[in-house]
Amino acid sequence: MELENKMVLVLGTGISGIAATELLQQAKANITLFDSNIELDVEAVKRSIGDVERVNIVTGELTEEVIASLDLMIISPGVPTDLPLVNKIREAGVPIWGEIELAYQFEKGHLAAITGTNGKTTTTALTGAIMKTYFESVFVVGNIGIPYTNVVAQTDKDSVTVAEMSSFQLETIQKFRPAVSAILNITPDHLNRHHTMENYIEAKVNITKNQTPYDTCVLNYEDEILREIGKKLKVRVIYFSSARELEEGIYLKGEDIYSRFDGTETKICNVHELKVIGKHSYENVMAGIAIAITMNVPMEYIKKAICSFEAVEHRIEYVATKRGVKYYNDSKGTNPDAAIKGIQSMSTPTMLIGGGYDKDSDYTEWIQAFDGKVKKLVLIGQTKEKIANTAKKCGFTDYVFADSLEEAFAICMNEAKTGEAVLLSPACASWGMFKDYEQRGTVFKELVHKIEE
Repeated sequence: MELENKMVLVLGTGISGIAATELLQQAKANITLFDSNIELDVEAVKRSIGDVERVNIVTGELTEEVIASLDLMIISPGVPTDLPLVNKIREAGVPIWGEIELAYQFEKGHLAAITGTNGKTTTTALTGAIMKTYFESVFVVGNIGIPYTNVVAQTDKDSVTVAEMSSFQLETIQKFRPAVSAILNITPDHLNRHHTMENYIEAKVNITKNQTPYDTCVLNYEDEILREIGKKLKVRVIYFSSARELEEGIYLKGEDIYSRFDGTETKICNVHELKVIGKHSYENVMAGIAIAITMNVPMEYIKKAICSFEAVEHRIEYVATKRGVKYYNDSKGTNPDAAIKGIQSMSTPTMLIGGGYDKDSDYTEWIQAFDGKVKKLVLIGQTKEKIANTAKKCGFTDYVFADSLEEAFAICMNEAKTGEAVLLSPACASWGMFKDYEQRGTVFKELVHKIEE
C-alpha cells in the first residue's frame, strides 16, 4: 500500500504506537493517534513524537466521521483484536495491520523472525549476537523491547534484522515474510487473550504464513505440536533436538552439540564451553545455530558467538551470593512452562517466589516439576490462592502467602540457609503489581543487593 496522504489510525500510544506514528510520518501519511484514556497526557505524547504536523491525537471516542475516512489502521500488540472498536473498523472494510506488518513494508534487507512460548528473547538475543560477529549491519527488534518500526528505515540490502515475535504481533500480519522463521516450542499461554489453545497455536504458526519453499522454518523436534506442524509446512524445515540424533538438523548428543547436513556430521561445541546452563538453554543455542547456518554464517563465527554469549537479564539470571545463599532472578518466567525450566536449573534446596497476574494458566505441571528441590513456595499476587489449591492437590503443602514481593523476599532471606538458593520464578505475568516483568526483576535484584553481609 502506498501510504503517502493516506488516512491512517494508530491505536495505542505506547512504545509501539509512537514508533509506528513516527514511521508513518516519514511515509507522509495523515495520522490519527488514538487512545481511549480520556486522562491521557496529550502534551507528553506530542513531546515524544516531536513533529506533529501530520498527527491528530484523539482520546476517549472516535467519531463516525473519522472511521469513515480511514484507509488503514495500525494496532499495537497490547490491544486485543476482538475489541468492539477494532471489530467496528474491520466491518467498515478498513485493513488492519500490526506494528510489525507496517515495519515490514519498509524492510530492505534480510529478515529472521523467532517465536515460541518460551526462550524467544534469549534466542533472539543470541541469534543477533551471532549475526553481529559476521555482518556489518544488524538490528535486533520486536518483542525484545525495540520496536521494529524504530529501526527499519535504517535497513539496506545487506543488513540483517533479527526479530522476536509474540503471538499478539503475529495475529495481524498480512505480507510479513521472514527468510528464516523459528518456532521454539508451544505450550499453553495467553489463553485469556486467545481464548483457545487452537487460536494460540494458529497465531504462532502465522510466522510461516507467507513463507515459500525458498524460505526456511526452524522447529523443535521434541515439541509434539511442532513436529506435526512441520509435516504440513510448505517451507524448508530444519529441526533441532535435545533428545536424539537427527538425520538432518542440529542436535545434542551426550554433552556435545552437532549439526548434520547432506550426510556430514560436524561437532560444533561441548555444552561446557557455553556460558548458559540447562537443556532449555541448549535448545535456544541450537535454534540460533540453525538460523545462522541458514543465513550462511561460517561455523567459526557461530562458535565464537555462542561460546561468549551470556544469559539475558531476568531469565534464570544469577544475581549474587549473600550470606552463603545464591539468588536467581527468573522474572521472565511468566508462565508455568517457563517457570518449570527455572526450577529445573536449580541444583540445591530452593526458596521459590511465585504468583502474579492470572493468564488462565494451569499450574499442575509446574508444581509437579518441583521434584524435591523446592524447600518452600512463597506466593504473591492475584494467583496465590489458585496456585495454593493446585499445590495441595499435588501433595505440596509447604507454601505461605505474602502481600508483596518485598514481604516474600524477606521470608525467603530469613529461611534460606548456607548452600541453598532463592529463586524468583513466578509462572505468572507481573501486571497488577508491576509495570512489567523487567520492573519486577529489577526490584528483586535491588532487594538482593541491599542484603548486608
